[in-house]
Amino acid sequence: MGVSNKVAWRNIWRNPRRSLLTTSAVVFACVLLIFMVSLQAGSYDAIINTAVRLQAGHIQVQAEGYNDKPEIRKVVRQPRAVAELIDKNPRIEAIAFRANAFSLVSSTMQRAEYLTEKDGNATVVGNLLAKNLSVDVGDELVILGQGYDGSVAANALTVKGVFRTGQPDFDRSALQIPLATFQSTYDMDDAVHKIVVMGKDLEEVGSLAESIRAELGRRRTSQNLAVLTWNELMPGLEQAIQVDMMSAWIFYGILIVVVAFSIMNTFVMAVFERTHEFGVLIAIGMKRIRLIGMVLLESAYLTIWGVILGILVGVAVTYYFQIHGIDISGTEDLFAQYGLPSVLRPKLTVGSVLSGPLIIFAVTLLTAAFPTFRILKLKLVRAMRD
Repeated sequence: MGVSNKVAWRNIWRNPRRSLLTTSAVVFACVLLIFMVSLQAGSYDAIINTAVRLQAGHIQVQAEGYNDKPEIRKVVRQPRAVAELIDKNPRIEAIAFRANAFSLVSSTMQRAEYLTEKDGNATVVGNLLAKNLSVDVGDELVILGQGYDGSVAANALTVKGVFRTGQPDFDRSALQIPLATFQSTYDMDDAVHKIVVMGKDLEEVGSLAESIRAELGRRRTSQNLAVLTWNELMPGLEQAIQVDMMSAWIFYGILIVVVAFSIMNTFVMAVFERTHEFGVLIAIGMKRIRLIGMVLLESAYLTIWGVILGILVGVAVTYYFQIHGIDISGTEDLFAQYGLPSVLRPKLTVGSVLSGPLIIFAVTLLTAAFPTFRILKLKLVRAMRD
């Protein structure tokens, strides 16, 4: 094996330009894969965090069945007592209470002289809803819905602001009012529909939800509460990410195939150029399987160099942009539609660093093995004559 190693090593340098070009292809593919996969991971984190901060949170504690069929009577009673049970978890960043109701909304006044803040009934309105209602800051809205006890819930609200989340459905249908105003308007007492929990780390949301379920189970509250994570609350967002990830990996697969053909071309040429040499070696007693092993060693050397160098360069480049970000000025409006900030930051993870290079390593080794089958079929006399 020692002799095969030395011979394989020397064979690499018989044509240094071709070896360097082959290694460069592997390096380029590794760098591109590490950067693109990390950029995807960073973009997904940004989209998820933007979406959950606006609406769902990382985790929600709700009355059982509320998520499947939201009804105003399915509430979490004494939400502060429930929050105190879970607030001691160090992985929780913030807890908030939210209540929702479906109501009719109409604009009644659009003139400044009628505006007043004396009653404190303020609201912020989605920009598309504000546009449809033709209201702006200072105008008045009337909401009409059903209260917790079945009575009519109505209130007049003053528009304090217009928000834009980049999520058209939400911006078209939502307005927000203070929780106390909501509870008073809809006769909710101190009940809420959701206890929204923001975790410190998106990666730990699953384990944090498990610990909250365990804590609520140990304390055995009188209510039937459900603990749901962001992907259970917003399955459409998770599915959209999975589809985007799948389409991206199709592109990565094409890139890997191109690199694999580059490697295969190198070794097809190497095997054809050395047909006479292989014939002589077989004639003096060298086993064909050992020759194949030697050629595969050459492939392994080239691939390992390329993968290691590609990982080092890819991590360095990606880390630089993870710190400084990629500022795409002028695309704020476009990116806002997808919940993305104008500055994108890739996110280095073990998976983003190793997944692409390991696939390239396996595929290139497999591809390099294909030309070696010619050695098994080599006609000795003809090979020595070539």
